[in-house]
Amino acid sequence: MLDAQKNRLLNDLHSVVADAEALLRASAGDTSAAAGELRAKVQASLDRAKRNLSELQEAAVDKAKAAGRATDTYVHDNPWQAIGIAAGVGLLLGVLVSRR
Repeated sequence: MLDAQKNRLLNDLHSVVADAEALLRASAGDTSAAAGELRAKVQASLDRAKRNLSELQEAAVDKAKAAGRATDTYVHDNPWQAIGIAAGVGLLLGVLVSRR
């Protein structure tokens, strides 16, 4: 689901860039209705990209919260293993830092 949202967001951003470039070319000296239509199209693409970015951000936050809950559950269910893992990581970091 997250990959599909990322791809959709990237496609929307590419569309916004392409529409913006077309708008710049078209509105260089043109104040006609075509330029107004192009501006509206750019605005719609930008709004869609913003909406998709917001959805992607919400999905990422939900995924991070789920990972946090899973970690919390694991630590509460296996406190001694969690302490052992933390001690091992601390020892490894201490060794790496002392080598400098």
